[in-house]
Formats: sequence, C-alpha cells, structure tokens
Amino acid sequence: PMATPEDVYAELRQVYDPEIPVNIVDLGLIYDIKVEGTTAKITMTLTSQACPEARTIPEVMKRRCNTLDGVDETEIEIVWEPAWGPHLISEEGRKILGIDEDAEAEA
Repeated sequence: PMATPEDVYAELRQVYDPEIPVNIVDLGLIYDIKVEGTTAKITMTLTSQACPEARTIPEVMKRRCNTLDGVDETEIEIVWEPAWGPHLISEEGRKILGIDEDAEAEA
C-alpha cells in the first residue's frame, strides 16, 4: 500500500522540538508533504536558524517516516521562507503552550 501525506503527518506528530513540549506538526514547522512513489518529500522550517536541534530533528523525522509501509526514502527540504512565527502554531499547540489568542490579536 502507498503511504499518504496523512500517514506522514501522523508519524511527524510523534516528533518534538526538544525545547518545546509541542510536536513539530502542531508547531507549524511542516509546510508541505508529498509522497512520490516510495519517497516522502517534506518541506519544513525550524523555529530558528540557530536551532541546536537543526541536525537532529530531520534525522528523527527520516527514521520515523522510513518505517511507514510504502516509504523507502524521506527527503527533507528546510526552508526559511516563509519565516516561522507563533501564528503558525495550531490551536492544540497554543493550548499546551498557554498562548492566549485574544492577547495576541490585540497586540
């Protein structure tokens, strides 16, 4: 069976930014996922270009995605445009982090 982008998202929800108790999907770090043949192609960003985990997060992502049925290879492209910001965090992520949306809207 072929893996779907949803399958890949499900795996990536198990991957966390070590400094933040929210997974990388809910943080809004994943911009795009395509599955072409047996290759998962992920376009993502990181919370900062100086992120000490910049090396390890993609490695963990690859290990997880490569366990999916139908995925033999995972290609990760890290982009800095559009820049990541707290506005990309999901509602679920905001709850975990205690970010009040009203406070942000008024700011």
